[in-house]
Amino acid sequence: MTEAAHPEDHDAAHEGPIRTRKQLVLTLFWAHVVPVVTIILLATYVAAHVRPGAGSDRLSAAAIAQRIQPVGKVEVRDVSDASSQRTGEQVFAAQCTACHSAGALGAPKIGDASAWGPRITQGFDALLHSALAGKGAMPPQGGGDFTDLEIARAVVYMADKGGAKFPEPKAPPATTSTTTAKADQGGDAAAAAVASAKAAMANVATAAPATTNTSAAGGSPPALYAQVCQACHATGAAGAPKLGDKAAWAPRLADGIDGMTAIAIQGKGAMPPRGGSSASDADIKAVVTYMANAAK
Repeated sequence: MTEAAHPEDHDAAHEGPIRTRKQLVLTLFWAHVVPVVTIILLATYVAAHVRPGAGSDRLSAAAIAQRIQPVGKVEVRDVSDASSQRTGEQVFAAQCTACHSAGALGAPKIGDASAWGPRITQGFDALLHSALAGKGAMPPQGGGDFTDLEIARAVVYMADKGGAKFPEPKAPPATTSTTTAKADQGGDAAAAAVASAKAAMANVATAAPATTNTSAAGGSPPALYAQVCQACHATGAAGAPKLGDKAAWAPRLADGIDGMTAIAIQGKGAMPPRGGSSASDADIKAVVTYMANAAK
C-alpha cells in the first residue's frame, strides 16, 4: 500500500507532543518559570550570611579578632589606691587554692584549725614573712605576682579561717617618699612596715648619705651599707635597729656575727633576703660586722 493511500498516517507522524492548550501552558511553565525561580533561589542561598554546612567560620570578624588578640596584657594599678588592691579571698582563689585547698605539698588546708594552730602561734609577722620569702615547697608569694599588701590580706584570710583573729590589713596612708608610714596594730603594722622599707630602699640612690661615726664603727662603711642598708638602718625605718644604737643591737649581738649574717641573708620581718640586693655572702657578713662593731 502506498503513502498516498493513507494521508492521515502521514500527518500523524509529523505532529508534535503538544496537541492541547493545557499541554502548551505546562510546557511553558516548566521550560521558563521553574528554571528562573530555581536560579533566584540558588542566588539567594549563596548570598545568604548564614550558610549551614558551608564550611568553617574562621574568616568571621569574631574569629579573626580572637586569633589576633595579644598573648598577654599589661595591667597598671596604683598600689597606693586601696580599691585597686585585691582582697585576701581573691588572692587565695587566684593562687593559694592550688595547694591550700587540698593540702598539697604539706600546705595547711584552709579551715583546718589543727594544721593552722601551730602556725598562728608564731604570729602574723612570721606568717607574712614566710609567704613573701617562701618556705619549704612554697616559692616566694606562692609563685604569684602580687603586692605585699595583697599577700598580707591572703595570709589573714587563710589564718582567720583556721582560727586566728588577725585584723584585715589596710593600705598605709599616702605619704611622701621620705615619710615613714605608720599604722595601728597587727596586720596594719606589718603592711606599713613592708611599704616603708621598700620606699626607703627605692630612695636610697637619691638620699643624702647618713652621717655615721666611722671610728666607732671600725672604719669606713662597706659599699653595700651605703648602697642598701643605710636606707633603713641609718633612720630606724621599718623597725630596723639604727646604726650605733647599743640598746637596739644588744639582743641581736647575742646571735653572733654568723647568726646575724644568716638572718640578713634569709631576711626577717620587713627586711627582704639580702636586704633586697644580690650581694654575696661575704659582702653581707662584712656589712653585718661593720654594724655590729658600731654597736659595741
